[in-house]
Amino acid sequence: MHRFNPIIRGYQSLNNRAATSGSLVSRLTSRSVIRFGGPDTIKFLQGLLTNDVRRFGKQPDEGTSCLPSPNMPTVSVPPMYAALLTPQGRFLYDLFLYRPPRSGEKLDSRGSGPGSDNGESVELLADVDSSVLDELLQTFKRYRLRSKVEIDNVAENFSCWQRFGGKLSEKSIVEEEPEAASIGWGSGVDHCASSTVHGGDHGWQWFKDPRLECLGFRGIFPSNKTPPMVEVDKQTDEENYQLGRIENGVAEGSTEIPKGEAIPLEYNLTSLNAISFDKGCYVGQELIARTYHRGVIRKRLLPLMFLDHSGKEVEQKVAPGSEVIDTASGKKVGPVTAALGCRGLGLLRLEEAFKTSGSLTIQGQEDVKVEAIRPKWWPAEWFPENRQYSAVA
Repeated sequence: MHRFNPIIRGYQSLNNRAATSGSLVSRLTSRSVIRFGGPDTIKFLQGLLTNDVRRFGKQPDEGTSCLPSPNMPTVSVPPMYAALLTPQGRFLYDLFLYRPPRSGEKLDSRGSGPGSDNGESVELLADVDSSVLDELLQTFKRYRLRSKVEIDNVAENFSCWQRFGGKLSEKSIVEEEPEAASIGWGSGVDHCASSTVHGGDHGWQWFKDPRLECLGFRGIFPSNKTPPMVEVDKQTDEENYQLGRIENGVAEGSTEIPKGEAIPLEYNLTSLNAISFDKGCYVGQELIARTYHRGVIRKRLLPLMFLDHSGKEVEQKVAPGSEVIDTASGKKVGPVTAALGCRGLGLLRLEEAFKTSGSLTIQGQEDVKVEAIRPKWWPAEWFPENRQYSAVA
C-alpha cells in the first residue's frame, strides 16, 4: 500500500501525484455498513431521512452515475446521501444508501423494481459513521415500532471505499485504464473497465459520489475481496481522502458534523444533495423547511488553511473546537470543527470570514493565521457580496 504522510508533505503533493499517476483509492475504516431489509424498508426510511428514498423503488435514469460497464444489471440505482435528524431539526447521522440489485432482477411494466410497491422485500445497504454505529442502530430500531423492516449490522461482511484524486471522472477513468476485465453485475467482459479487477465475480460497482463530482467515486464491497479497479500502488491511507475532502469544504460523520447540535443547512447539506424539499414529512423537517424558505444562512462550513506570519503552512497546531477570531474587531468568527495537518473546517460567519484578508487567527494562538477558502462548487449566491442577508440564524 502506498502510504503518503499528509501531515508532513501537505495535500498539494498528493494532488500532484494523483494527477501524474492516476487516481488513488482508500478503504474507509471510519465507516461501517448496516442493512435494511423487508417490505416496509422504503416506507420506513422515507418517514425518517432528509432525502427521497422512494427513488430506490423507481426505474433508474439512463445516466446512472457509475463506472461504465456493459454487463451491468437491468436495475442499477445510484446511491443516495441523506441524514437522520432530531425532532428539532438538528443533525444526528449521515448515511450513504445503496440498493444492491439481485441477480436477474427486471423492471415491471410500470417501471418499478421488485419490492417497490408490491409488498415484496427490499434490501438497502447504508454506509455510516463507525464511531456511532451501535447508537445509530439503536436509534433506528426505536423508530421501527411495527414496521416490517430488519436492521442489521453487516460491518464484518462489507467495507466502504473511496476512489479520488487527480482528474477523476468517468471519462478519464476509462481512458487511463482501457484494458478490461469483468466488473459490475454479470459475468461478461467489460472493455471499459480495468485489467486490475479483483473479486469482480459478485459485480459490486463504483458509483459517483452522490455529494460532489470532485470527491470521486464511492462504493460498498465485500470485505473478503478487493474492489474492482484497485491497484496496489494506488491504495493509500484514509487520511489522504479525508484531507482532500476537507480541502473541498465537505464534512462527514457525526464528529465533523456535531451530533445533536449542527443545523444541516449551515453544513451545506442542501448543495451536497442530502435534502429533498418536495418529499413530504420526515423527522425534523419543519425546521429545515422554515430555515430554507426564510433566506440566506449567515454561517456556513468553510475549508480553512492554517499559516504562520510568513505565509507558511502550520501543521499539527490547531485542535477542533478552537475559536477563530477577527483581530481587527476582536470578535469571534466561529469554531474550527475539524483539523488535519495544515487544513481544517470551520463554521464561520461569512461576512467576517471573507471581509478582511489576513485578519483571522486562532484564539490563544495568535501566531497561527487562518485563511478561509472559497470552495469552487459553492453557488454564487452564497457569497456575501452577491446577496443581502436576511435574519436567519
